[in-house]
Amino acid sequence: MNLAELAVGQEIGSRTLEISRADLVKYAGASGDFNPIHWNERFAREVELPGVIAHGMFTMGAAVQLVTDWAGDPAAVVGYGTRFTKPVPVADLDGEPGAVLEVSGTIGALDADAGTARIDLAVTLDGQKVLVKAQATVRVA
Repeated sequence: MNLAELAVGQEIGSRTLEISRADLVKYAGASGDFNPIHWNERFAREVELPGVIAHGMFTMGAAVQLVTDWAGDPAAVVGYGTRFTKPVPVADLDGEPGAVLEVSGTIGALDADAGTARIDLAVTLDGQKVLVKAQATVRVA
């Protein structure tokens, strides 16, 4: 990938992310985040959530995979940030996806001096944004 081959507004791709309760259990084990809102339906509803929700960092990390795949090297992503706007409820469907996210990426800015591209991600659940200002800075050759 070469900076001269890129243009603002260019799409880098899209993907569908299917999330199951098993994915949340695996993430909890890897991250050490065992907050019951991520695995206990009763508790999540008692604290006025729509049910068990995905970890915010899980959602953020799953979404940026589109960028790392496009870049071809995870180390090329030199910055990434977002704001969380809505929880991602994950229904208990016996191992089947309990939530389906749509992720798409577009080149939002190019910086020739720094040799970077800013990738803007759109991350939605049922047509509603769950992350806003999801932006990754990627070092390009």
